Amino acid sequence: MVALVTPMNDDETIDYAALASLIEWHIESGTQAIVAVGTTGESATLDMTEHCDVIRFVAEKVAGRITVIAGTGANSTSEAIALTRCAKKAGADACLLVTPYYNKPTQEGLFLHYKKIAEAVDIPQILYNVPGRTACDLQPETIGRLSSIVNIIGVKEATGDLSRVAKIQALVPANFYLYSGDDATAVDFILLGGHGGISVTANIVPDQVARAYQAALDGDSNLAHELDQPLASLHQHLFVEANPIPVKWALAQTRKINPAIRLPLTPLSEPFHGLVSEALTQAGVTI
Repeated sequence: MVALVTPMNDDETIDYAALASLIEWHIESGTQAIVAVGTTGESATLDMTEHCDVIRFVAEKVAGRITVIAGTGANSTSEAIALTRCAKKAGADACLLVTPYYNKPTQEGLFLHYKKIAEAVDIPQILYNVPGRTACDLQPETIGRLSSIVNIIGVKEATGDLSRVAKIQALVPANFYLYSGDDATAVDFILLGGHGGISVTANIVPDQVARAYQAALDGDSNLAHELDQPLASLHQHLFVEANPIPVKWALAQTRKINPAIRLPLTPLSEPFHGLVSEALTQAGVTI
């Protein structure tokens, strides 16, 4: 699954032509799901109308060919409910809800937050834990409690802590999905029993990521690592500055999108151009 960027024009309006082109490329490349307007899609800089419009556009262009997952998390429960309702109306298949950022809720607060959203909107929902960005860690025990709610179907774990796979598995039903949100450890996450990954690197090399993940899902550790190894530098250097700064710069180098990005995010700093360019070369990407 790709955590898709939101392309923008020079005036920072949404570049829907480029977005349509990316969608077709991902479908042709073996991507099995698109996450629209997540962190990589600059959800923090899109207003509510734009957020809903992008989800609707992606769902319409995909037209049921692969799964569309809408990023609808917020640090206000009422706002998360509004976005999730919008995603359902727009035709998304599921929603991805990041933990409330900045306000540092307790585990009980997290449980009640997700419970209220799940009860308010009848659509499959995936929890999203990325404490490195939110200052909030959704603990395995809380994930276990939430897994009993019928339309909470999985979790995206972006801690990079592989020990969490077994901890979460022990607390959730067998049909609860575990997805990696950390490119560098995703193959190992899947080999340990994860069901897939939501990838930033897949924005650049969707076919290679798809093959590596499929090998891991097939239990072929040697092949999975062999396919993933050329991507190791990308996994690392697409985070030299805050995501999605490096990945948008990389996509611009391959002429897939315009390099525009919204403040407070800024274009990739010049000292990092060489690092990301070299990572692209190692992955076999022509620029």
